[in-house]
Amino acid sequence: MYKFNLAIKRCFDVAASLILLVLLFPLFLLVIAAIKLDSRGPAIFKQERRTKDGKIFQMYKFRSMYADAVNTGPFFCFENDPRETRVGRFIRKTSIDELPQLINILRGEMSIVGPRPCQPNELGDFKTLNKMYKKRFEVNAGLTGLAQIKGRKTISWHEKIYYDDEYIDTFKQVGILIDLKIVFITILQIFVHSGVYHIKRDGSMNSIEASEQLETEVIRDAHMPDEM
Repeated sequence: MYKFNLAIKRCFDVAASLILLVLLFPLFLLVIAAIKLDSRGPAIFKQERRTKDGKIFQMYKFRSMYADAVNTGPFFCFENDPRETRVGRFIRKTSIDELPQLINILRGEMSIVGPRPCQPNELGDFKTLNKMYKKRFEVNAGLTGLAQIKGRKTISWHEKIYYDDEYIDTFKQVGILIDLKIVFITILQIFVHSGVYHIKRDGSMNSIEASEQLETEVIRDAHMPDEM
């Protein structure tokens, strides 16, 4: 039954991504033009991320940062990040920057629904992840997911992992129904613009210090011994 559910999920991913790419093509052209007029550099950039089984792929996004800052600086993005462009701030808040990932979905590297793809080193050494953190890699990374609708970047990584694992367990039980529910709630939340940025727990820290603190905690939790 699980394999059948995965097949249905893939059919949904292909159909939805194709339809959205056609419908949103005019928006793609408008966003590309706005990005190019606002700052120098490519409108779409590629960044390495992890998906099912820890496989690394090139994820597409509309560029929301200055070209020379896209792959530099801290892992985590806080509000008022100086690396963001004016257009970039808008497309990030509206989640428009994520739309090129429809191409990744069509290529089978991602799904409409699943755990958000992390950067290769964001969780530390993939081979030594504990069971709780590695479970999220049993399925393709997603454009949206249960963790996204539960708080996005305002919740801790540990909470994200909990919801990612819960999604996997729920999908095994109800199949595509959980995907449809998450997509519906995601659409409603897009207009709220909440959870776009990580939150500094210590306001006295700058973005680099806050990011380094968060990165250290995430890697530590991802490699805690499994519970017996």
